[in-house]
Amino acid sequence: MKSNYPFLTLLFDLDGVIIDSEPQYDRFWNSQGESHGHGHNFAGKVKGLTMSQIMSKFFYQFSTDEQNKIIDECVKFETAMECPLIAGAEVFIKNLKLQGVKTGLVTSSDDIKLERIMEKFDMRSWFDTVVTANRVTRSKPDPQGYLLAAEDLKSDIKDCMVFEDSFAGIEAGRNAEMKVVALATTNSRRAIQATGNADLIIDNFVNFDYNDCLRLYNKYLKI
Repeated sequence: MKSNYPFLTLLFDLDGVIIDSEPQYDRFWNSQGESHGHGHNFAGKVKGLTMSQIMSKFFYQFSTDEQNKIIDECVKFETAMECPLIAGAEVFIKNLKLQGVKTGLVTSSDDIKLERIMEKFDMRSWFDTVVTANRVTRSKPDPQGYLLAAEDLKSDIKDCMVFEDSFAGIEAGRNAEMKVVALATTNSRRAIQATGNADLIIDNFVNFDYNDCLRLYNKYLKI
C-alpha cells in the first residue's frame, strides 16, 4: 500500500546505520593505529573517511608497499567479518519501497566492499541510487555525497532526510541542509545531542516507520 505522502527522500549511511559493523572496524583500525604510531583510539579519527583519504592523511609517511599492505589487510578483514543488520533496518527500508518512497545509500565504502555487502544481504532493490567513495572527491563531513544522491533522485534538499551514526556523517547531513536522524549505534545519545546536529536520535529502526519521518518533517515545517 502506497503512502499518501511519498514526497520525502530518505538517504542512508551504511556502516552503523544499515549494518552493525562499527565495533569490528574499531578493533581493526585501533590495531592499525597502535602498530603505526597513532595511539589506541585511532578508529574515531578515520570514521567517514574513504580509504584513499585515510592513507593520504594518516599513512603518507609510510612506503607504498606498507600502505598497500594495510589496504590488503582491511579487505581481508572485511571479507571475513560478520556484520549483522541493524535491528529493524531491513523491514523499515523494504516498507519504504512498498510506499513509493525514494531511497539512497551514501557511504564512504568503495564499490568492491559495497558489492560484497549488497550480495550478502540482497540489498540491490533497497536503494534507488548509491553514492560510494568512488563517486566523491570530498569525504564527510563535506555534504558532497548527500548532495549527489539528491541530484540523482531529482529531490529538493529540503525534502531529504539523512540517517547517520558518526559525528562526521551527522555533520555532513546538516551541511547538506537536510533533516538528520542519528542512530546511537556508534556514539551515545548524550554525545550526539551535544553536537546539536541531529533533529532526532534513535537506537535502531524497531518500531520506527515512514510516519515518524513525516512527523519530524512536519514538526520543522510547523505544520
